[in-house]
Amino acid sequence: MPVKPITTSLKVAVIQSELVWQDAAANRAHFTRLFTSLRDLDLVVLPETFNSGFSMQSTQIAEEMTGPTVLWLQQQAMLYQWAICGSVAIKTAEGIHNRLLFVHPDGQIDYYDKKHLFRMADEHQHYMAGSCRKVVEYRGFRLMLQVCYDLRFPVFARNQGDYDALIYVANWPQPRSQIWSTLLAARAIENQAFVLGCNRVGSDNNGFHYSGDSVVLDYLGQPLASVEPHQAGVLFATLNLGELQQFRQKFPVMLDADEFQLL
Repeated sequence: MPVKPITTSLKVAVIQSELVWQDAAANRAHFTRLFTSLRDLDLVVLPETFNSGFSMQSTQIAEEMTGPTVLWLQQQAMLYQWAICGSVAIKTAEGIHNRLLFVHPDGQIDYYDKKHLFRMADEHQHYMAGSCRKVVEYRGFRLMLQVCYDLRFPVFARNQGDYDALIYVANWPQPRSQIWSTLLAARAIENQAFVLGCNRVGSDNNGFHYSGDSVVLDYLGQPLASVEPHQAGVLFATLNLGELQQFRQKFPVMLDADEFQLL
């Protein structure tokens, strides 16, 4: 199958789904079936810990980078010739990371290890924090990878002229849904970037309920696509790089941004 060329637009699908608790095979089978109904895409985004739910039993659910879920992601990306992005508990020599994987259509993998671990759920006791920002270049777009709780920390996500879109994957509970929606819009506006927010729905075995509220936002914080809360669904949107660049030139707030350095 021929490789798609670099373009100035990116067709994305953000999947808002329920997750089967700690059953990677069942979750993979669910998304495999769902993928058969998707057409003409460049990028598919799955929720945080899409193969297990947000479990603190990290040693039980963690897989290696050569494990079945990573292999499945590569197979699906190469089969459909789109990129797939979603996080998985990954075991490394240093420890277990909540790792956001970005699998290219040729099977190559970029990844980002979640930096801000959600201490209110003791995530920091069961996972190892990452330390580095990650921006992926894909079909002419620069995509910054982020996971759930990272959304609350704007300095780490501040656009330094190095990305065009932010991707947030999450298991963000319903009681804080307004915060999720507000901060996603803020990140789009302050960074003059597209934002893709992918959250799950349903309930997990810890008794948490998720309303989803997944959305694709433009650089003004306005929705390009959304889906009904509490319902599984797929959001489709097209990101236009030329329009973003024109807006940044017309309204160049970055020229007045404060200088800083991430340590």
